[in-house]
Amino acid sequence: MRLGFAVKLVSTPGFPSHDSRRWQSGPHLRTSIERLHALLGQLDRLDIRMYRIPDGFVPYGTHPDLPQFHHQLEECASELAEVGARVRELDVRLSNHPGQYTVLNSTRDDVRDKAIWDLEQHAALFDARGLDDAAVVVLHVGSATDGHAAGLDRFERALDQLGARARNRLVIEHDDRSYSCAQVLELSRRTGLRVVFDTLHHYCLNPERLSPGDALAAALATWPEDQVPKVHVSSPRLDAEWPAPAGTPPKPRDTRAHSDLIDPLWFERWLATDVTTAGRPFDVMLEAKAKDVAVLRLREQLQRSGHAWKRGQLQLA
Repeated sequence: MRLGFAVKLVSTPGFPSHDSRRWQSGPHLRTSIERLHALLGQLDRLDIRMYRIPDGFVPYGTHPDLPQFHHQLEECASELAEVGARVRELDVRLSNHPGQYTVLNSTRDDVRDKAIWDLEQHAALFDARGLDDAAVVVLHVGSATDGHAAGLDRFERALDQLGARARNRLVIEHDDRSYSCAQVLELSRRTGLRVVFDTLHHYCLNPERLSPGDALAAALATWPEDQVPKVHVSSPRLDAEWPAPAGTPPKPRDTRAHSDLIDPLWFERWLATDVTTAGRPFDVMLEAKAKDVAVLRLREQLQRSGHAWKRGQLQLA
């Protein structure tokens, strides 16, 4: 089991994740690649072998009004091949998770078409690096306008407009407000797409009362036997907002909010129950605000409990 984190390295200053400059300053994929090289070196030193690249790794690459940024992948073909070779050498599993504006099942044609463009670019980015099917693009179903059934139908129709390479990279994830795990599993049955299970999202939205263990097992079963599935894990914020206004009690945080670290007591119980009964290995993306610090801290706590860590993977006791 790999443990990974998303986007930003926080344990060591000086490792920006990508070129985030405004378009007026001429950002470029070449700078993002240089920053990824530096970050990969630090991942190797920390022995972390799973990482989610930022959504904006190709700056303005699909901005409809900035065509000067539309050919960065072709301009950086050799640099992408080089960084891809290093990713494979270091055995780092990369993924991407487009943000809230990539809505494949939008009721608006322009938003849907832009989402298709985004997904095609994300897939091309991984292809240009020569990465295998473990490098996936994770997407939420999106809009529930006109109801869930209509939203699933729109997603399926839009999916047919994706090219083969983008569809092969795409995996779907349930969320904490609109589409439950059971609904995403139904979409998987209709489309053949793989499902990423998210522990906190399932806690927040589960009207079908599907047990966490059954939901995890069902999501893992959507992945071919020769592929290692991917799971998202986070702990909810349990602190209250301080200081509270005079005369009022402290306000609890929204349960949907991610905490800085992962609860190690819960994680160990999860390893001993749902993970043990799942019947197959998988990798875990920690969605924690402390990023790589959360990985390092959880790793230390698990090792203290007798679990081993070797070449970026947790070896269960």
